[in-house]
Amino acid sequence: MKFTIPIPIDQRRLSTLLCNSAKLKREIEETLNVKLIIDSKNDVVHVETEEELMPLKVMKLKNIFKAISLGFPPESVRKLLDDSNVLEVIDLKEIARNSRDLQRIKGRIIGEEGKARRMIEDMTGVDLVISEHEVGIIGDYEGATAAREAVEMLIRGRMHSTVYRFLRIKAREIKRRRMELWEKMV
Repeated sequence: MKFTIPIPIDQRRLSTLLCNSAKLKREIEETLNVKLIIDSKNDVVHVETEEELMPLKVMKLKNIFKAISLGFPPESVRKLLDDSNVLEVIDLKEIARNSRDLQRIKGRIIGEEGKARRMIEDMTGVDLVISEHEVGIIGDYEGATAAREAVEMLIRGRMHSTVYRFLRIKAREIKRRRMELWEKMV
């Protein structure tokens, strides 16, 4: 018996699955043991499988297609195939009062010449994408949580220097915890 689940995808990003990276499509199919049927007319990917999909696998697939829709490159999307990575999404429409406010918020997150975005990515080890009205974050749970907090601080109007200080502290904490975990494993 075959099971099929439709998952919506942004039409502008279908090329990520179709031509730019057919390899990504194959990796998703092989790793999750599914077949992806792309319906470009209706902007949907039909996920077909021989077994009933477990809720966690469905959530993982939805996150993968959401990441593609947000504009993440294939190498970032691949990280979601690993169970240790998560996708965080912040909807800026819920925060911004109008389009001018939305542009101001996005500008704060990007920073001058992209500095704020780079600092968030470098200090937390995440990949960050700022789409039309959403911010996407892919990384391990600790890094993604810290990155989300930094983005939310910028949205609330905190000074960039305050956010950078926060990121430095979080980066040290994450590094220390990872070293402790590593030492326990060895």
